[in-house]
Amino acid sequence: MRIYGIVQGVGFRPFVKCLADEWGLNGDVCNYGPFVEINVSGTEEAVSSFKTDLISRAPKRADIKKTETIEISEAVLNKGFYIKASESTDGLIFIPPDIAICDECKKELFDKDDRRYLHPFINCTQCGPRLSILKNLPYDRERTAMKEFAMCPECGREYHDQESRRFDAQPVCCNDCGPSVYLLDKNGKELCRDGAAITKVRKVIKNGGIAAIKGIGGFHMACDASSGDAVNELRNRKHRPSKPFAVMMKDMDTVFRECIVNDDLHKALLEGPEKPILLLDKKEGGIASDAIAPGNLSIGVMLPYAPLQLLLFDYPDDVEDFPDMLVMTSGNVSGAPICRDEAEAIEKLSGIADVFLSNDREIYTRADDSVTDCFEGQPLMIRRSRGYAPVPVKITADIPADRCIAAIGGELKNTFCISRGDLFYPSSYVGDLSDIRSAEVLEETNRRFLHMLEAEPETIVCDKHPQYVSVKIAEKLSEEAGIPLIKIQHHYAHVLSCMAENDHRGPVIGISFDGTGYGDDGTIWGGEVFIADVHGYKRAGHISPFVQAGGDASSREGYRIACSMMQGKVSDRDALKLLGSCMDERSLKIERSMTENNINCVLSTSAGRLFDAVSAVLGIRYRSTFEGEAAMSLQTEALKYLKEHDHIEKQVYECENADIDTDGLFGYILNERLSGADVKKLAFDFHDMLAKRTAAAAAYAASSAGIDTAALSGGCFQNTLFMGLVKKELEKKNIKVITHSMIPPNDGGIALGQAYYGAFNSGDRRNLI
Repeated sequence: MRIYGIVQGVGFRPFVKCLADEWGLNGDVCNYGPFVEINVSGTEEAVSSFKTDLISRAPKRADIKKTETIEISEAVLNKGFYIKASESTDGLIFIPPDIAICDECKKELFDKDDRRYLHPFINCTQCGPRLSILKNLPYDRERTAMKEFAMCPECGREYHDQESRRFDAQPVCCNDCGPSVYLLDKNGKELCRDGAAITKVRKVIKNGGIAAIKGIGGFHMACDASSGDAVNELRNRKHRPSKPFAVMMKDMDTVFRECIVNDDLHKALLEGPEKPILLLDKKEGGIASDAIAPGNLSIGVMLPYAPLQLLLFDYPDDVEDFPDMLVMTSGNVSGAPICRDEAEAIEKLSGIADVFLSNDREIYTRADDSVTDCFEGQPLMIRRSRGYAPVPVKITADIPADRCIAAIGGELKNTFCISRGDLFYPSSYVGDLSDIRSAEVLEETNRRFLHMLEAEPETIVCDKHPQYVSVKIAEKLSEEAGIPLIKIQHHYAHVLSCMAENDHRGPVIGISFDGTGYGDDGTIWGGEVFIADVHGYKRAGHISPFVQAGGDASSREGYRIACSMMQGKVSDRDALKLLGSCMDERSLKIERSMTENNINCVLSTSAGRLFDAVSAVLGIRYRSTFEGEAAMSLQTEALKYLKEHDHIEKQVYECENADIDTDGLFGYILNERLSGADVKKLAFDFHDMLAKRTAAAAAYAASSAGIDTAALSGGCFQNTLFMGLVKKELEKKNIKVITHSMIPPNDGGIALGQAYYGAFNSGDRRNLI
């Protein structure tokens, strides 16, 4: 038998041996990298039961994608069943993701009679670091960061004992032979080690300080989440005035106290092996500081997933009343990648952290925490990284097994994707490429993934924007390798990403709403209706075009978009009535002049900027200090309205083409606001009316083209209120809707769409139908 999937680093081979021994079978099991091969012989009944149990009783961290069984004529000669040394062979590769600490290791961690009592790096076959410490496959100790730590005799005994939970566990270690933690000051001077270091950092946090803590995939910045002073101090030092911080809570009791946990999915995500940051609604009466997520109804919550994090909350020392909630935000300078070693952390974070809790286990691949929301009983991934990357997306199409594509991804929230045959491997989160350090990490991590996957791309795929750093990197890689480069339109890649995740070839009506993307006509797109399949697309419709004045600054200053869209609709007096807190007569005239004379202006159909403009008109958010802030605030006000009122169905909206009349919608919001209508009601009306107009335009395109499926993608569909309204309206019109779940709808997902296109069109540069 050959078993394909996540069967390395999860105790699969020891499991196979124990199962074979249970059924009295002879044979062996070997890890070949692309698959685990099992040779087994015995009675027909025993072999049949073994094959059934292999799937039904597989380790819970395993993810079996495919099995192949071949009957062999000669019985396996060796008596008993053995684990053979790993070998390498060509074929599809499955890289194990990092896995949160399991319940068994957690119990041992706090057992005074266990030899791994309080060991910050306790792990077994069911948990611990994988991708972050892996240099190459097959997954064996000598190809990981644990190569530097020789096993002590007792760990070696467990490693070779088939009855042990650590049988063949590659990162196995203990207090005697494993990595060590130590505390450094801002200058990198060691202050103390081991237990003393943990106690000291607990005291720093308890007393309102900020600590940089090395985790599984990089450094976190940590402080007391119940202290407004500590959280605001972190905001000041990190120059992050309002973007929400993630909070690590000690246990589920703390989560129940602070948040509304209203279904089994929430609990499963929080307690599962991936342990992402989960967006949950705040509960009244909680003690978490309002400064964690100012003005938001929800906060991002995760449980401890590494043993060191558990020890921070619960350590036998003299620190009393340690907080049961910690801010745990990425240890980086805004826009830069997460720091992975202490030298980099001290250089970049010494102006933020009071102390650094580090360790001597190397991180090879950075891995930010994954972030997810929920939509209709399924996860809705916002950032796919630790715990999920690089688990592949499998496509059922007949793609040549030797076809390999390298997709470079987008400019913001960058991830890349490498495909081999019908498997597509999205990378861990890289970051925004406007920072040169993120660009360097993209190139470095891309090389490591290609090496681990034994992949030699035949084609590189990237965005079309002529000024994107991602495009320049793609051009460089293409030239160096002497292979073709395909550039595809940004919003088409979004639609393809949704299609790929749903294993759909099309055709679909692709609805792609986001902040910005380079259009085929040289303008800014972002509110698009496409007719699309895996070979190309046609732009069937879009939101009403508007003039976007102010260059890059306008993407952060929604009032400028609002000012432009108001032109010709209201008097200067009324414009200042709505925007007077950020404009005066002089600046209004300058803005008007820029628009009228086409100075630093571009025509735009960006749905993201439309959300920003409405947020400004309603006086909710005039400027954004982080991407999506104005739109998030607009959604929050709409949700507040929904909590206070029943959703009253508006009049059915129909249209005579596939364009979306957002000019009329903006005019309605503008006039209602000037007449004194309730802001929260208008925030909801905007979502509802835009959803109806979008669905009507998509239905027209679907009817005209004879298509019955719509795909929703782009950053605007992180907004679960808007996505739910659009989906509902489309389904009323008998259109099947596919959405994202495990792949982000934002720019963190477009690399999958790029690779999907390349897999079907390598060597064929068509992109229009």
